[in-house]
Amino acid sequence: MNTKAEQPRGTSAADIGKLVLATLVLVAGIVAYSWFENTVAASVRLIGVLAALVAALAIGAFTAPGRRVRNFIAESQFEMRKVVWPTRDETLKTTLVIIAVVIVLSLLLGLIDLILKSVVLDWLLKLGS
Repeated sequence: MNTKAEQPRGTSAADIGKLVLATLVLVAGIVAYSWFENTVAASVRLIGVLAALVAALAIGAFTAPGRRVRNFIAESQFEMRKVVWPTRDETLKTTLVIIAVVIVLSLLLGLIDLILKSVVLDWLLKLGS
């Protein structure tokens, strides 16, 4: 259980202004990419859009929602350190078992389909004629 439970608070006017500014920076980068289509090389325009994206993320990171996202990412990284990953041998054995089960079930379903097809097409439909 998380002992750091917080009450949700509304977004302040300063945070809304920062988020609007971040959106405007990103939109300006995209518009500039299209605006300079014939005059600037595509690689330079792409770098401009990426710079606008980084700037927008940096501006957004200093808002209350941005801090919550950074906190979530930090906690996720902490939890990922707790994960016990399977060894290569365990992964290979599990994969082989799954492949074997898929083959057996495919053969079983194919056999059931063949039996039902022969029952319906050969026996039931011939009885009516």
